[in-house]
Amino acid sequence: MIKKDYYEILGISRDASTDEIKKAYRKLALKYHPDKNKEKQAEEKFKEAAEAYDILSNPEKKKRYDKFGHSSSQGYSGGMNMEDIFTNFGDIFGDAFSFSGFSNYKKKNIKGSDLRIKVKLTLNEILKGIEKKMKVQRMKMAKGVELIFCKNCNGTGQITRVTNTILGIMHTTTTCSICGGLGKKSERLPKGVNNKGLKKKEELVSITIPPGVTEGIQLKISGKGNDAPFGNGIPGDLIVVIEEIPHEKLKREGKNLHYDLYISFPDAVLGAYEEVPTGDGKARIKIDAGTQSGKTLRLKGKGLPFLEGYGRGDLLIHIIVWTPKKLNEEQKKMFKQIKNEENFIPSPQKSEKSFFEKVREMFSS
Repeated sequence: MIKKDYYEILGISRDASTDEIKKAYRKLALKYHPDKNKEKQAEEKFKEAAEAYDILSNPEKKKRYDKFGHSSSQGYSGGMNMEDIFTNFGDIFGDAFSFSGFSNYKKKNIKGSDLRIKVKLTLNEILKGIEKKMKVQRMKMAKGVELIFCKNCNGTGQITRVTNTILGIMHTTTTCSICGGLGKKSERLPKGVNNKGLKKKEELVSITIPPGVTEGIQLKISGKGNDAPFGNGIPGDLIVVIEEIPHEKLKREGKNLHYDLYISFPDAVLGAYEEVPTGDGKARIKIDAGTQSGKTLRLKGKGLPFLEGYGRGDLLIHIIVWTPKKLNEEQKKMFKQIKNEENFIPSPQKSEKSFFEKVREMFSS
């Protein structure tokens, strides 16, 4: 499904000010608020406007969106749920829903707890992106749970106490300890169901992982966490934590890959062709005659993709000339004959970079 342009959703120009963005969002949010607008598409338009505002009201997110479009948010939660919207942007509504819709909506939309799982990925999976199906143990609303009206709070979920003080009458409101703020409590719970009416069930969840993720990054899948108590609200979210499986030969540094290539002394002198591994296969490279140990070759675009979806890093090949530790008599004699010849005496050129210059260049690239 093709997503609409965020500027088009809010009905503003691309150079709109922060105040204009906020004003446009508030107008749409009030128009399509689910407690005010009962049309079938109202809630989706409400979420759509909130998602647009979330991106365009944040300077960093807006900058990425202006440059990369919708691919700038690839790999993230992909849309917002109602709880997120009211939690993050509730102040924008002002007093429009202070005593009815907004407060009631918040009350009835208790959110279930989040779940957290780890997903291990190979370098190849990180390079290409992948859809994984994972078995997740979720707490789901159980069948056969009977609920009754909580008499302790009269179904409000709150207890209000009135106290006479020297300053006058004070009202203190707390969550009902009997029903936990739900306004209802369980009368009968089936076997294996906890006191919130939930039972653990295994579910197969599809997780789309975009290319270029890094170790420790967290992806959120809305609504795939635990159900709210007694199903009276919205489910929590599934938090997916990425773990990288180290590659046997390649080392990762951000978007770049590193590979140590050992070559023989004759190959360094005469030149050769070598095959090196890449993230998604192999590449054949040329070793020039006279190559020095410590030289770094760069294969452009053979690294990992940027999570934003634009460009790829490089593969850096570090040449190491292998020096044999043992020689037979004939080999020793050959090297003794040539070791004092002029072209075997080290004579670095000024144009050749020092080790420290190479390291500094590598980390600044």
